Amino acid sequence: MDLTLEDTNASSVAKALTKGRSLAGSPAMDMALTLLIVTDDDNVAEAMRAATVLQHEHPSRVLGVILGDGRGKPRLNARVRVGAGSPGESVLLRMSGPLVKHAESAVLPLLLPDSPVVAWWPGVGPLEPSLDPIGRLARRRLTDAERTPAPVQWLHKLAPGYEPGDTDLAWTRLTLWRALLAAALDQTSGSATGGRILADDINPVAVLLKAWLECRLGVPIEFVDDDSGSQIQRVTLFTDVGDIDIRRTDEMSCEFSVPGSSPRVVPIRRREIAELLAEDLRRLDADEIYGETLQHLDNGVS
Repeated sequence: MDLTLEDTNASSVAKALTKGRSLAGSPAMDMALTLLIVTDDDNVAEAMRAATVLQHEHPSRVLGVILGDGRGKPRLNARVRVGAGSPGESVLLRMSGPLVKHAESAVLPLLLPDSPVVAWWPGVGPLEPSLDPIGRLARRRLTDAERTPAPVQWLHKLAPGYEPGDTDLAWTRLTLWRALLAAALDQTSGSATGGRILADDINPVAVLLKAWLECRLGVPIEFVDDDSGSQIQRVTLFTDVGDIDIRRTDEMSCEFSVPGSSPRVVPIRRREIAELLAEDLRRLDADEIYGETLQHLDNGVS
């Protein structure tokens, strides 16, 4: 079912969802969570497409919230989709007038009962997600520093307002690098004494990697600026038995070297937004390591 409601309210939208489930032949669709997407006209199409892909792994109710012009009378338009090739439900809510400042009042009646809520800002999000009216409704709150005008500065601004449940997709993009480096250290008998990262200094993923390594290993990590691309180009950890070295060979892979073993090529590619979201939604508890890494940034050590 695909239904458009003009100048409506949350009660009418909820009734449309119930009707859609009935027409789909599944009045009690098995959905795991509610995903709130707070976005604008520039990002809404990409965000809703990513959410549709995500629903195949995490059947969910997706509520897209577009906050329009705050002037004029309060107005809520909605597009409700149930089924249509997706295992979940999606509602696109377009708000204007004074309702923009009270978006949570329209969203709250549409949340799935007894299910976790995740909020995602695919563009510029709030600096204190847990204090945002929409963020208060969510167990997990996802921002994306990479989509801001100054990503590294944004991470530093996020750090003081961090609360358990917050995370940033720049941190999720770092997962593959963290896994490789952890595996390399497990295969090495020596202890790390320092390190070096070759990457663009405006890359938020690389900045988080530096902070994470310093925080976990307790050693200095040198940052060498390289503007050859948006990806991390090379990470070297110095140990007392030789160097661990991961060097990018192309956009999809890196050469992985540890002391005492022959180098080998391993895949490490840039993942799509839907893949990043899927990873984050596999665990809805607080990410303490991310919080500690942000704290390291906030202390001005990195």
